[in-house]
Amino acid sequence: MLAVVTRPDAPAGRGRALRPSPVRELADARGLTVLTPVHPRDPGFVEQLTALAPDCCPVVAYGALVPAHVLAVPRLGWVNLHFSLLPAWRGAAPVQHALLAGDEITGATTFLLEQGMDTGPVLGTMTERVRPTDTSGDLLVRLAEGGGGLLVATLDALELGQLEARTQSTEGISLAPKITVADARVDWAMQAARVDRLVRACTPAPGPWTTLRDRRVKLGPVQLTDVVLPPGVLDGGLVGTATTAVRLTSVRPEGKSEMAAADWLRGLRPAAGEAFT
Repeated sequence: MLAVVTRPDAPAGRGRALRPSPVRELADARGLTVLTPVHPRDPGFVEQLTALAPDCCPVVAYGALVPAHVLAVPRLGWVNLHFSLLPAWRGAAPVQHALLAGDEITGATTFLLEQGMDTGPVLGTMTERVRPTDTSGDLLVRLAEGGGGLLVATLDALELGQLEARTQSTEGISLAPKITVADARVDWAMQAARVDRLVRACTPAPGPWTTLRDRRVKLGPVQLTDVVLPPGVLDGGLVGTATTAVRLTSVRPEGKSEMAAADWLRGLRPAAGEAFT
């Protein structure tokens, strides 16, 4: 390994002191050269990369489009590990969107970077079954573990000249834009299954939420039931949706720590018919 590329140090914590990315911390601990361009088109970075003359640049969740003249520097190209089965879920949040859509199978793909967003030719894939209770955090851990092996195998095969890239299909293309805090707000007029998928897709980030008495409440996983309640209405630990109610397991009221939903409700004492909004 010649060097590691990651984002520049960024403000973090209450004091907003500059802190390195976890990638840089790991690279520094191993004595590796670290490059931290603000953008991969920065002239200084291009000069550094050209001087290193890498055979290949593997990429995982870098978050910036690499310009064509920089893509051309390594002789075997830039190989990206993406957490979907391309061309499904091109974009920043493939795991979250797979859960939102109710996909039963997802996976990871290695492909050659080009100017388009996740449009490059495919080198390898792995599949992963989506479990009924998976959050995006759960699923991403498994995809990262399996995807790491896929990336290493891809690089080894490229080095040996045993791999041929395949053009992505023009069918089955779907997009996965970033999930915002606004997107993570639960609409209780949705069907229960959709509420469940939204909560799981937005856990741990950006965090599913709703409001009660004009205060924000973050939600932990919910459980499906066969009880019928009006959308948003609280009854014990149940909340109504457009179909059947869901059961709350944990909540994080605004300004407080996460707690069991039952404990929160005992202190809250909601009025009959009171509802999330």
